[in-house]
Amino acid sequence: MHSEWDKAHTDHTSSATRPGPSGLAETEADWRHHLEHETPNGWLLSGNAMTKMLTSGRPIHLMHTTVALDAIRASGHLYASTGCLAAALYCAPLTPEPAGLRPHNLGTYLLETKKHTRTLVFEITPDAPVSPKGIDYLRLGAIHLRTYLTHRSFLTEPEDAQLRRAVLARLRTAAPFLDTLLANAAGNPTPEAEFIDQLAATVPAFPFLGYIYFEVLSEYLMLHSTTPQPRAYAQLGEMNNRLYKRLAFSAVRGMDQLFDLSRFNPEHERLLQLVGQIEAGLTSGVARFTRRRLSHLFACVALAPGQDAASFTFRDADFDVLTATAPHLLGQLIFREMRIIDRYPQLYLAFEQAKALEAWDYWNIEGIPTPFNGTIPKGEIGINTAYPRSGYTVWTAETCERGLLHPIEWLDVTFLPRLAELSVTAMRRDETGKAAGHLRQNALH
Repeated sequence: MHSEWDKAHTDHTSSATRPGPSGLAETEADWRHHLEHETPNGWLLSGNAMTKMLTSGRPIHLMHTTVALDAIRASGHLYASTGCLAAALYCAPLTPEPAGLRPHNLGTYLLETKKHTRTLVFEITPDAPVSPKGIDYLRLGAIHLRTYLTHRSFLTEPEDAQLRRAVLARLRTAAPFLDTLLANAAGNPTPEAEFIDQLAATVPAFPFLGYIYFEVLSEYLMLHSTTPQPRAYAQLGEMNNRLYKRLAFSAVRGMDQLFDLSRFNPEHERLLQLVGQIEAGLTSGVARFTRRRLSHLFACVALAPGQDAASFTFRDADFDVLTATAPHLLGQLIFREMRIIDRYPQLYLAFEQAKALEAWDYWNIEGIPTPFNGTIPKGEIGINTAYPRSGYTVWTAETCERGLLHPIEWLDVTFLPRLAELSVTAMRRDETGKAAGHLRQNALH
């Protein structure tokens, strides 16, 4: 179990790599070197301000926006939630300055766009320098699969049968392009425009690809952008979060209301248009980067270590066989399919609390009171509400005209090692309260 969680974390300050599939044209080490040393902003992967803050051993200052301040005051409790951090209280970093606490550009964005929320400020006093391992939600597939297999009894037989049928239907529908991804990862490239158009056409039936597509483009934009704004943020040790926010909101109508990456699927011409609107100089390289990076990343987050990507096929997929050959991808599909089961609001804690307990155990052993999104260290960080060895203080805060945060009122609250109920979290939900995600019929066309 500990090993599975360790493989789902990335330390961008280390050259250590994970076991992966065989037959790949490029290794994880090749990509780590390219991203860090051959892109304009690659140095931020290991040298960003957030990582330096964590590894310094000094107090860590974070901000969190909430619509539930009255409930927090009344209960005296703060809970974790799921999402890209798996089981943490979602925050953004703050930097102490003489005039106040300066938000990371992600925090500034949250303050600008979440006018209806109140802001909390945390000072976390770690017991030691914090390990710079960040959790990568794209690599949680094996954990999703094991949790499902362990807790299947919470599902009715019809629910379980429907879930498995839906997963296999999606795999069989998407199999031709999934095999194309593996072929590209093994060094047999598809023409760029054709690749992007096939990717876009496959996402509706196979929504997990929308998440990988978006993360690859976010990585490309943040590491390659050289306009004045990202340069200014880089001088502060920050990646520019506004780049991928603008991409997502321009690509998908309503994304600012419901951030649902299962709907992210721009085709080639639209992709070039979107990137050109952000930074014209980045259009020429985006399709090639996406084809190479996404193909490699898919193989690594889909197949079991040692599985030969060059010879593997998803055609005629069998559920039990895939638990051994492609457990990571199977787990991601199960996780996302479960979110559209009618009873998911009732099942949510049964499955997600089980993962949360494991995540907290891993972080506690590894000395991580403040886990962060290690897919790329762009500033998404959280609080491990089960960490037993750090001190903390919590205040409400106000923003001054300079954009700095100032603690106003000390709150008598306690972190609890449990997940918040789905109904009171900011997890991606639609207007009915169901978790955001793909539609069942998408797998059937």
